[in-house]
Amino acid sequence: MACPFLKVLLVGVSFLGCLYPLVDFSFSGETREQKPNFVIILADDMGWGDLGANWAETKDTANLDKMAAEGMRFVDFHAAASTCSPSRAALLTGRLGLRNGVPHNFAVTSVGGLPLNETTLAEVLQRAGYVTGLIGKWHLGHHGSYHPNFRGFDYYFGIPYSHDMGCTDTPGYNHPPCPACPRGGRPSRNPEKDCHSDVALPLYENLSIVEQPVNLSGLTQKYAEKATQFIQRASASGRPFLLYVGLAHMHVPLSRTLPSAEPGGRRPYSAALREMDSLVGQIKDKVDLTAKNNTFLWFTGDNGPWAQKCELAGSVGPFTGSWQTRQGGSPAKQTTWEGGHRVPALAYWPSRVPVNVTSTALLSVLDIFPTVVALAGASLPQGRHFDGLDASEVLFGRAQAGHRVLFHPNSGAAGEDGALQTVRVERYKAFFITGGARACDGSVGPEWHHEPPLIFNLDDDAAEAAPLDRGSAEYQRVLPEVRAALSEVLEDIAGDNTSRADYSQDPSVTPCCNPHQTACRCQAA
Repeated sequence: MACPFLKVLLVGVSFLGCLYPLVDFSFSGETREQKPNFVIILADDMGWGDLGANWAETKDTANLDKMAAEGMRFVDFHAAASTCSPSRAALLTGRLGLRNGVPHNFAVTSVGGLPLNETTLAEVLQRAGYVTGLIGKWHLGHHGSYHPNFRGFDYYFGIPYSHDMGCTDTPGYNHPPCPACPRGGRPSRNPEKDCHSDVALPLYENLSIVEQPVNLSGLTQKYAEKATQFIQRASASGRPFLLYVGLAHMHVPLSRTLPSAEPGGRRPYSAALREMDSLVGQIKDKVDLTAKNNTFLWFTGDNGPWAQKCELAGSVGPFTGSWQTRQGGSPAKQTTWEGGHRVPALAYWPSRVPVNVTSTALLSVLDIFPTVVALAGASLPQGRHFDGLDASEVLFGRAQAGHRVLFHPNSGAAGEDGALQTVRVERYKAFFITGGARACDGSVGPEWHHEPPLIFNLDDDAAEAAPLDRGSAEYQRVLPEVRAALSEVLEDIAGDNTSRADYSQDPSVTPCCNPHQTACRCQAA
């Protein structure tokens, strides 16, 4: 099949054929200091307790556990929000949603995306001479200039949002189940309100839809192939590279082609976890074969498990949010309880990152941006403030401390989206608002405002079961620190160069390769 002709971005060299029509891997040959490569792998809805190295009950992550043994494991690492789009926007900008303008998720019909005046990590590295690729989930806008190819990524292969935001012909495991795409003139079956059944899920390669609906059973292997091909070609070119992999795992639907009848009767979630682990292992193996000593690999997650999916959701480990569960609802994804934002995290860079080290430093997805920019020898964008820090000293074993203060924005369970009403100060965590997301049993915890706030000592109470007595000396000592930290960040944001995303919707921007076919199929059913 002929390559689609694209008139934008960079024109690739001939030996790449149809694989990377936009990427210029050529190298001018001038003498320069070798810059490190970066591979950032972001899991979706993976629980802190899913990682075997985090003392998980089941051992389904052999490759990740091996990476932990060969590198650094972080046990106090946090997503910058506890839902998809805000977490990804923070990773790529190093800024919280109140600054970058993305406080909640984008839709299939969203006109906008990550504001265009926000500079992405890919754009910074692209200007520093890097070739940049994105494989997998984007979820920061797909229409017009919000597409990944216009946000710093030379190459893109993936689904522009979550893979439950469109129908397929082979629906995977979901709770409740969603129907297959309609065929011919038949209307879709009466779906659950959370099922997207009218438009098939699209798979993009750069600006072209190459498959609609996506065959989810083959998606993992396609991602593995594209990722390893990108690493191979970039390494051979002599140019440094950034590869960002937004995994579909562990978000529902989980593939039905997974080996669900293994010895011991493994449940679908465990099988999916093993499939994800295998994909990460293939990427790491390719790095080890082609650019082992000059590639920094960072694995983490976008938020905690989606508890309303019941047996198809992951484990929060010891971070059970017991205070919230007593009130009702889930303390995981969409909440500011530890189960919503404390995520697995691993760093791997032979000869640079110490081997088999567990770090207790308080770090965040926000730190990826400034850390990578510093290691690449590039400069942070001017005229704006950042919430992340350069974690290089921690990564290289020369320091133990990360953030003293960290903020967890509201992410759907309670309060205004993006607002900062949960504050971490060292080992203490203060809630000015609480609320539980939808739980497996359908319950939703009530929204409660707390003034003065609930404060937990996470060192003594990882389960967030019993807040400190408001009359205690410990509480009275911590409370002024919490108030000062919150006041300081809000004042800083008020004086910063902030953005506001366009969340308007228009059905005409829905990705559709053939509007004349039912569900936008690329071919007649």
